[in-house]
Amino acid sequence: MLTFPIIVISFFVLYLLNAIKVLREYERGVIFRLGRVLSKPKGPGLILVFPPIDRMVKVSLRIVVMDIPPQDVITKDNVSVKVNAVVYFRVMDPQKAILEVQDFIYATSQLAQTTLRSVLGEVELDELLSEREKLNSQLQEIIDRHSDPWGIKVQLVEMKHVDLPENMVRAIAKQAEAERERRAKVIHADGEFQASHKLKQAADIISTNPQALQLRFLGTLSEVATEKNSTIIFPIPLEFIKAFSYFKESHEK
Repeated sequence: MLTFPIIVISFFVLYLLNAIKVLREYERGVIFRLGRVLSKPKGPGLILVFPPIDRMVKVSLRIVVMDIPPQDVITKDNVSVKVNAVVYFRVMDPQKAILEVQDFIYATSQLAQTTLRSVLGEVELDELLSEREKLNSQLQEIIDRHSDPWGIKVQLVEMKHVDLPENMVRAIAKQAEAERERRAKVIHADGEFQASHKLKQAADIISTNPQALQLRFLGTLSEVATEKNSTIIFPIPLEFIKAFSYFKESHEK
């Protein structure tokens, strides 16, 4: 006679033990009772799920790091490149993530891929290579706006690698080399321009004092002597040559 109550109690205890679920700190449980979702997600900690009337879907609140595979992108200036990126997002509303979309991770991945192709297709190659931070912010804003109804917050989007065709790599290398040569010539010309101003100022100062010119001449001779050169050049003033020219013209007359 006591066997049946014991069996019933045993089944009831097993049922309660099976109904006890433990959710970690970063987990939430969306409970469907007879097909209808409960008002709030359960967890973390100890919760009760009564099968078969209840069905629980676990959702992690941790940041998901999702790699976007390389996408073929044609830039605004008709250059074909391959770009891959990484997206960091997390679930902010577990109920929306389960109710509004079938698979929120797959949906976010597809949204990131299409957004990457559409946004990068509107910029030129130079902007793609030099303004990554601005493009990353633009991608993050667009993906976050479209995934917000799913209860997802996109925190960061980073382009990892831009794969260029071989001919474009050579063209960019030539462009960089030409730019370096241009800068070198500009710096050299600017240095000569500044030196010419300094020489003009020095000539103006020396011209007002003949003794300064003589001292400069002697200083030059001293510098030449220290180099142990066998040849010393003596400059002849122009007035001395003009005097000879004047004497020659007078003689011919």
